[in-house]
Amino acid sequence: MTSPTRRSFLTTAISSAAVSVFGQTTPETAAEPIFDIHQHTHYHDRSDEHLIAHQQAMGVTRSILLPAGTPVDRESTHKGKSNGLAARCYSNESCMKIAKENPQAYLWGANEVTDLDSAPAEIEKWLKLGACIIGEQKFDVECDSAHSQKLYELAGAYNVPILLHFQFNTYNRGYERFHTMLAKYPKTIFIGHAQTFWGNIDKAHEQKVFYPKAGSKVTPGGITDRYLADYPNMYADMSAGSGLLALTRDEEHTTGFFDRHQDKILYGSDCADHFGRGPGCQGAQTIAAIRKLSPNKKVERKILWENSQKVFRLG
Repeated sequence: MTSPTRRSFLTTAISSAAVSVFGQTTPETAAEPIFDIHQHTHYHDRSDEHLIAHQQAMGVTRSILLPAGTPVDRESTHKGKSNGLAARCYSNESCMKIAKENPQAYLWGANEVTDLDSAPAEIEKWLKLGACIIGEQKFDVECDSAHSQKLYELAGAYNVPILLHFQFNTYNRGYERFHTMLAKYPKTIFIGHAQTFWGNIDKAHEQKVFYPKAGSKVTPGGITDRYLADYPNMYADMSAGSGLLALTRDEEHTTGFFDRHQDKILYGSDCADHFGRGPGCQGAQTIAAIRKLSPNKKVERKILWENSQKVFRLG
């Protein structure tokens, strides 16, 4: 989930360089299917028409729409400031509507504020209607809280993944302890995302730093690197500015990271752009970076399509 601050960061630190280095979709690659596991309705007020046009322009074949939870005034939503996933995103109903109208191109998720007592029942209602994932879970709770664990158990029971936004001292706190959840819920597929998840590919990562310096070298063996290696149920969502920065800051490391975790990385855009191309479209830049930095074509296709097809049991 990209906030205005993150979008400003991308504009100044990543976007221009990424466009010049990686380019855009070519006619040769346009026909290859792409699965985007991370999009939103009404993202920073973007219309449904612009969302659909954006995905088409990026060359995306299939997208998952991740809803926000119920607007509430409580600590887990920062007294309402983080309602709408802190980006004015819309609800379960909004995501299902687009998916039902465009069933070949869109799937949808189920979501609710983690620590609402009604959250498990509300999410289960949408899972029964066909939602394929729980998330985006982006609320100020401990990642091993009792409320969180009810949702992890629910995801396992319905055989759907749960996508978590990890952001130090802000959302899903306690990432360094998350291995206990991976071990406790081995049947649940967890998909990690956001600043703390991607910063921790680096063994030397400082937790208070949300965006490591562009061009900074990565020391392999960070928490995320270990989780992906050690736990079969941990997967990575390559989306947002944090994902793009993780790709571009140390290209040599990225190629090795892709090789090590080639079966665990899923492309997502989490891009609020309207056009699907150019310096404002982080999603297109991430696709181009994956194509450039994958060690071979087989790995590229896994990340952009095949892994998501398997995780969501679509072929």
